[in-house]
Amino acid sequence: MEFRIEKDTMGEIQVPADKLWKAQTQRSLQNFKIGTEKMPIEVIRAFAILKRSAAIANQKLGKLSDVKTNAIVAAADEILAGKLDDQFPLVVWQTGSGTQSNMNVNEVISFRANQLLEKQGTEERVHPNDDVNKSQSSNDTFPTALHVAAVLAVENYVLPKLNVLKATLQAKTEAFNNIIKIGRTHLQDATPLTLGQEISGWAHMLVKSEKMIQVTTEFMKELAIGGTAVGTGINAHPKFGEMVATEIAAYTGKHFVTAENKFHALTSHDEITTAHGALKALAADLMKIANDVRWLASGPRSGIGEITIPENEPGSSIMPGKVNPTQSEAMTMVACQVFGNDATIGFAASQGNFELNVFKPVIIYNFLQSARLLADAMQSFNDNCAVGIEPNQEILDANLRNSLMLVTALNPYIGYEKAAEIAKKAHKEGTTLKEAALATGYLTEAQYDEYVDPKTMIYPNAE
Repeated sequence: MEFRIEKDTMGEIQVPADKLWKAQTQRSLQNFKIGTEKMPIEVIRAFAILKRSAAIANQKLGKLSDVKTNAIVAAADEILAGKLDDQFPLVVWQTGSGTQSNMNVNEVISFRANQLLEKQGTEERVHPNDDVNKSQSSNDTFPTALHVAAVLAVENYVLPKLNVLKATLQAKTEAFNNIIKIGRTHLQDATPLTLGQEISGWAHMLVKSEKMIQVTTEFMKELAIGGTAVGTGINAHPKFGEMVATEIAAYTGKHFVTAENKFHALTSHDEITTAHGALKALAADLMKIANDVRWLASGPRSGIGEITIPENEPGSSIMPGKVNPTQSEAMTMVACQVFGNDATIGFAASQGNFELNVFKPVIIYNFLQSARLLADAMQSFNDNCAVGIEPNQEILDANLRNSLMLVTALNPYIGYEKAAEIAKKAHKEGTTLKEAALATGYLTEAQYDEYVDPKTMIYPNAE
């Protein structure tokens, strides 16, 4: 491998000749050989948006020449186009401020910008600190990139996938709204409802989760940029933070604004902690939905078996013909990971000592993993399971007929205690509810048929 020599304030260091990064990136590579988790590309792209926006703001403030600004913007745009993805090798487990990833982006942009300037025959050169990082500190750029990456992940990926699954469940609600089944509470028989009503509960979970995610995501649209090192804004123009936020908003189409209090923005990550809490709530709902599906589809002969789900792949390497609820299993594992990520984010966010939280990389890594996994899992579950859910009418009818909890309809006519006597008698003697009711003499066959009608029990308050 061929190397070139790069210099920084600590001296000289060898850098692979074919790489665009410089000394600080190389030092981080050598000093933090920890794990395999790389800084998410979403963070790098958010940094590119920030750097191009900062350059434009500095240009408008008269602090950066047109030549340098255009070169920085062009290099940042190549990052955003995915052309330089292999130039960002740093791991998550680095300095807690994310300084080395900030410098990785600064170095790559400056190196690439200078290549472009050389081709143009221009004498001006872009410096990673003095130009790309002008009016900035890692302490305000990383939390800014963190928020931009998180907002884009939620609004451009999680919420659209949520809406796909929500639409499927809402369609199933309508399609199955006249299919009566027995309800279950405590894993025991309960009064009847329709399959559509049951699925409507799942659909509305996603409606509520969507609203909570939308509300909490708004808090992350406040950006720390302009606070520089400790929140005072040293070395930055007073209007710099506002101008950069405006540029980022224009580029992304999201309503980003400058943070009201930069001291808070550098040391606190309550916004992303709250937003991830909404993702955790979504994960909890998805866990419930997936578990309900695999319970209802259990069997096919020794379980509940009231619905059927698509048979996507063989379920066993030894049991021929076995098919498992694999999409439910995948989604519940994702939920478990999100629950763990939430604990990590919460603890990391609590460590904002004095003017700076130094757990930023692990916070955004876990947030973006949760967003990615939830979005992917919802799409996969929708395409490979939810759209194929169908009622097993024979089993549904049999379970409804055999349920003892239809006796609840008799309460207004013969009272709770007599109704309970009928249910216990039927269960003990292995008879039907109707046979037990008639044997007690508490009501006639005509009365029983009138009172115990599942169709009237699913909409008891209907006119």
